[in-house]
Amino acid sequence: MIKMPLKLSLFIAFCICTQFAVAQQSRGEQAGEGKKVREEPEFLVVEDMPEFPGGDKAMFKYIADNINYPKEALKHKIEGRVTIQFVIDEEGNVVDAKVLKGIGYGCDEEALRVVNSMPKWKPGKQRGDNVRVRFVLPIRFVLN
Repeated sequence: MIKMPLKLSLFIAFCICTQFAVAQQSRGEQAGEGKKVREEPEFLVVEDMPEFPGGDKAMFKYIADNINYPKEALKHKIEGRVTIQFVIDEEGNVVDAKVLKGIGYGCDEEALRVVNSMPKWKPGKQRGDNVRVRFVLPIRFVLN
């Protein structure tokens, strides 16, 4: 992978899915194990939203500084947007990250790698309690 901090244009916008309702996903039982996993709701919007250390501007800089344009994508001149969904858990960790929409050629894996490598966030709070909050983050790969 090649590091292109100035040539990589990132279109990053927090799509916090501004719905007024709370999204709750139950974890249920894990397949084949029969163990009950903690059922914690995932919120889309809470009273105190999680915050990346230093705020959104710092997060955008973190992504720009840490993302590498994949060689395969460069070779085939691939551009586009990779949409990553992730959860900030009660302790501020990035968990359950996955690609919602990708463009392939290594871009999906690279966007996922960078999101999974983010430092701890300030957790979100609802009624004074730390809660899980789901985010959707589009990352745009553009060749200059």
